[in-house]
Parts: sequence; structure tokens; C-alpha cells
Amino acid sequence: MDPDEELAIIILVMDYFYRKLRSASRVPQQVMMFLLVVGHGDSTRRSGYEWHHSTETVSRHFNNICSRIVGLAPQLIGPPDFNNIPPLIANNSRYFPYFRDCVGAIDGTHIPCIVDAHLQPAYRNRKGYTSQNVLAVVDFDLKFTYLVAGWEGSVHDARVLREAMSDPAFSFPTPPGEKYFLVDAGYANRRGFLSPYRGTNYHLRDRIRLGGDRKKELFNYRHASLRNAVERTFGIWKSRFRILRGVPHYPLRTQRDIIIACAVLHNFLMMSDDVDVSVPAEEDGHDEDDMDQGGDTIGQDAAPSTQQEEGHQTEMGRFRDALTESMWACRNQN
Repeated sequence: MDPDEELAIIILVMDYFYRKLRSASRVPQQVMMFLLVVGHGDSTRRSGYEWHHSTETVSRHFNNICSRIVGLAPQLIGPPDFNNIPPLIANNSRYFPYFRDCVGAIDGTHIPCIVDAHLQPAYRNRKGYTSQNVLAVVDFDLKFTYLVAGWEGSVHDARVLREAMSDPAFSFPTPPGEKYFLVDAGYANRRGFLSPYRGTNYHLRDRIRLGGDRKKELFNYRHASLRNAVERTFGIWKSRFRILRGVPHYPLRTQRDIIIACAVLHNFLMMSDDVDVSVPAEEDGHDEDDMDQGGDTIGQDAAPSTQQEEGHQTEMGRFRDALTESMWACRNQN
């Protein structure tokens, strides 16, 4: 995190404290303590040394600022724009008119966490470390439009999405009408969620391979190129806030709040001018081994639990096929 970003965050939080509490006299120092921990990865002990405070004081200020920033989430992590075509799509012939109803991309990412021994089996992900599985929806300006943290690392992305959609408490922004999110092969291709073809080259690096169904490869390539927004968002987010590479031993709820607070601050910075977004995309969380691991939807479309869901998958499959044919025909004409 560079000095300009730190200053922008201080101004944001000072303004919030002044409007809400009519007091901002000690905010800069408290915010700097917070930023040293989340932005630079400093420990509370080191931060206390820098500011000549006890670790208890630093922790209290840290929790205070963190909770205040989480309180800004409704203002800074807003729902997707379902009414307008994203400029990235509208102004690019690779994507328009094919993806004109796309309103964002979805994926999960793992944030390392520290939990008590009896919770470790549930939080241990397939890579062997304990983590929270974070579900995010992003737009094509690389901002979060929805985020839910706190799920155990062993839980599959598709289950997190399913639970977020089914439980009103999560307030998931279900796409209306013909609108949809881009998802990867770990999710079912169903109404509101457009996934790539399985068994066909998908990742951008796979384009160097030859053979296969060229129509489906073209669709998958453009799908991957557009959905890459979520990987880029994760990459910028994690490079900006080093604490996300390994959250310290705070209570589990505080670890969850840190993730949300960092997402709020990420959106604020992305709304600011002169933001550097030249950060490599995070590696896709799914690899070829996923295709054989079972889980909720890996390797094949999830078995629909109702006749209505089966109809939604069939409908979206036809839509994807029609879109692929249109893409291929247009490409051959040019």
C-alpha cells in the first residue's frame, strides 16, 4: 500500500468519524495503526513499538477502526448495476453483443486463518492449510459488488454460493430476468450463471494448445478473458493488503471482519483517481485435479435438485450454445 492510498483511507475514515461521532481528533493515529497491520503486515507488537503504545491499546484501536470500516460496507460494496451494459463489454467487439446481459463475475478465494485445534479439520482446505472460503461478486471495474466471508476452507465454492442464494440473511444479488454472472467450471451452468464448456480448453494459457472443438474453445477463451476480472480483483486486493496473506491470531469473527474491511477499502481506492491496477491476476483456484474430485459440481454439471433447476440448466445450456454459434459465425465472416 503506497502513501497516497494510506492518505485516502485516513480521509475516508476521518470523514466517517466526524459525521457519525463529531469527533476525529485521534483518528489519524488509530487509522495508521490499523494500516500498518492490514497494509504492511505489521504485528500489533511492532505497531505498538512504532507508536509507543501497549499491544492492548493497539488491539483496541485496531478493532475500533476495523468495526467502523465494516460499517461502511453497505455504502461501498453495493449491488451490481443490472440496468446498464458494462463499458468493457459495450466497447469491445469480442464481448458485445454476446455478453451484453453479463453483470459481473463470481469466484471464491481462500484467505489463510488461524483457528483452534478442534476447528482445524473443517477449516483445512484441499491445499492443506486452514482458511476461510470467501465468495465474491465483482464488476468489470474490479470492484466488489458482493462478498461473504467466514465459510470453512473445506467447503466447496458451489456450496457457499448455493447457501448464499437460499438464505435471505446473506442478501445475495440474484440476477433478474436475462441477466447473469460469469462463473467457472466449479459452478453449474444455470439461469443467472454462465459457465464455460467442460472438457474444452478454458484457461487463457490453454489457447496455445491445438485440436478440440474450435467453436467451444472460442467461447471458452472469451469467457475466460472476461471472467478474468475476478482474478485481477483478487490479485490487487491481496497485494494491497498483506494481512490477507496470513491473518494473525485474532478471534475468528475478527478475522472475518478484517476480510470485509479490506474489501471495503479496496472499493474505496478503486473509486479514487490514479489507482495502479497493474497487478497480476491471482491464479485460478481450480486446477485440472478438481475435475476428478467430485464435490458439488466439479467435473460435471451439478445434479439438479428439482425439476425447475433442471429446466434452468437446460435453458442456460441452450443459451450458451446459441451464443457460441453466433460468436463463431461472426468470427468467420470477418
